Amino acid sequence: MGKMSAAVGSVATLAAEPGEDAFRKLFRFYRQSRPGTADLGGVIDFSAAHAARGPGPEAHKVVRSQLSLSSVSDHDAHRAGLQPVSKWQAYGLEGYPGYQWHWVKQCLKLYSQKPNVCNLDKHMTEEQTQDLWEQSKEFLRCKEVNKRRPRSLLEKLRWVTLGYHYNWDSKKYSADHYTPFPSDLAFLSEQVAAACGFQGFRAEAGILNYYRLDSTLGIHVDRSELDHSRPLLSFSFGQSAIFLLGGLKRDEAPTAMFMHSGDIMVMSGFSRLLNHAVPRVLPSPTGESLPCCLETPLPADLPGDSVVEPCSVEDWQVCTSYLKTARVNMTVRQVLATDQDFPLEPMEENKRDITSEGVCRLDDENSQVKRARLNPDS
Repeated sequence: MGKMSAAVGSVATLAAEPGEDAFRKLFRFYRQSRPGTADLGGVIDFSAAHAARGPGPEAHKVVRSQLSLSSVSDHDAHRAGLQPVSKWQAYGLEGYPGYQWHWVKQCLKLYSQKPNVCNLDKHMTEEQTQDLWEQSKEFLRCKEVNKRRPRSLLEKLRWVTLGYHYNWDSKKYSADHYTPFPSDLAFLSEQVAAACGFQGFRAEAGILNYYRLDSTLGIHVDRSELDHSRPLLSFSFGQSAIFLLGGLKRDEAPTAMFMHSGDIMVMSGFSRLLNHAVPRVLPSPTGESLPCCLETPLPADLPGDSVVEPCSVEDWQVCTSYLKTARVNMTVRQVLATDQDFPLEPMEENKRDITSEGVCRLDDENSQVKRARLNPDS
């Protein structure tokens, strides 16, 4: 309790910048926070036995959420690389209405390949970005030996889009910019959505964010999908991050929470259109190392129809080297309602602040595109 009070006091004494709203003030505080100090005392940690409440007079209490146990069979959960739903720990915030190896490898080795779209396409030819994994794996294997080497292409990767490819300039999806959505990720998403009560969820678009330790994700709302009744699913791997969940307006102070490796967040209902951001990725407290949950490989007794595959020792060495200083996040969305088509004419949109609308790309100190004042980039 003393830690939390100290953190609240630190936020309260942080001088607001001219025109700064409550969300931006908290974003700036956590962006500058010091790991291992009272600065993080008010961040909710869902992995703790009793998650603490966040700072502020209107702190949101952590409550256990009920899952639809009968919607996903143990076999289907196993196929997707998940524990049986009965073993999940699901939480909600009051006030707001093992098998990770496969998914890490897919994000780095498979999903980064063409025809999927990535941030490097803007500055490189298609031939140069043809197989980022093959071009990067030897660099990453030698990372420990030569820390002064140039960054590999995988380490320069900031985002990849899947399925309906999000247009960062128009902030829209369209029928003519589509490639097949990965079937394994679609199956995983359908099982998670069904367990949360969203049967019939269709995985139609994905944005993968690749965070370095100096990366942030700016304040934004995911409203570009045409059907907001379906949830947004978020899967985290690698180093932990601080996630800020705010309100409908930026002048509402957000709640801070940790996102650890293996965590899944489902934004649905009222929370589907709330402001959110990632101000900080936290380095491992024990130096460059992996979270302990990533030390266990896939079990040998996978079902014959499993969508997850064993990861070779050689491939996992590359993934390990990458994740020691990085975080990977997959977000999956349903774009269209059942029987809905994209509009023939562009939808009329009012002029608005691009930092709070649409999907926001990652930013880090070396990125070409800045998150707030240009196009919303990791």
